[in-house]
Amino acid sequence: MKTPSRVNADFSKPAVVRPDDYQWLPSPMPGVERMMLDRVGEEVARATSIVRYAPHSEFSPHVHTGGEEFLVLDGVFADEHNQYPKGSYVRNPIGTAHTPIIGAEGATIFVKLQQFDSDDTEQKIIDTNNSIWQPGLVDGLTVLPLHEFGAESVALVRWAPNTRFQPHTHWGGEEIFVLDGTFHDEHGSYPAGSWLRSPHMSTHNPFSKDDGALIYVKTGHLPPDESP
Repeated sequence: MKTPSRVNADFSKPAVVRPDDYQWLPSPMPGVERMMLDRVGEEVARATSIVRYAPHSEFSPHVHTGGEEFLVLDGVFADEHNQYPKGSYVRNPIGTAHTPIIGAEGATIFVKLQQFDSDDTEQKIIDTNNSIWQPGLVDGLTVLPLHEFGAESVALVRWAPNTRFQPHTHWGGEEIFVLDGTFHDEHGSYPAGSWLRSPHMSTHNPFSKDDGALIYVKTGHLPPDESP
């Protein structure tokens, strides 16, 4: 099957993908499947995806020509450099390279490719399971900062049950992947596995209900002059 070259490619419009919307597509390598969230380009693309590796699968050696950022959602991701269990957050800047080699547990990752600023050269590995969280801006929120560069900010945010955040505007856009619980705003409800991308200067009023929520959130990376 040919890889789609444009998926949610208009960054001036909101995009939402829930688990019921998932359509897994084969990658060029056996045992590796992708759920494409947004994409601009052919096999080497500016892309945001969920990638699922079967046990004992591999991916070909490759160079990160535009950088790679990923969060391990399940199992253990591994390459020749390290092993990254569930909860690992990894940034591989432009010019780095690796060969994914997955063990008996398999792995599922949320990954963003070809989206680094050329000056953003910090390589990092964060074990989010053993990190210090900080109080959020309102009661019921705790935050684990993961990365900042220029206007871009990346964090995990834990919402206690029945927490409400003030209405706000997203300068530079906002992108969310729901890791646990259910995230809500006035536009809808987003269970674990949901992905949301809100454009520059969009607004919302988010909250949690009885099950709380844990989200990955990136802000400031969709400037007004970003073209699809």
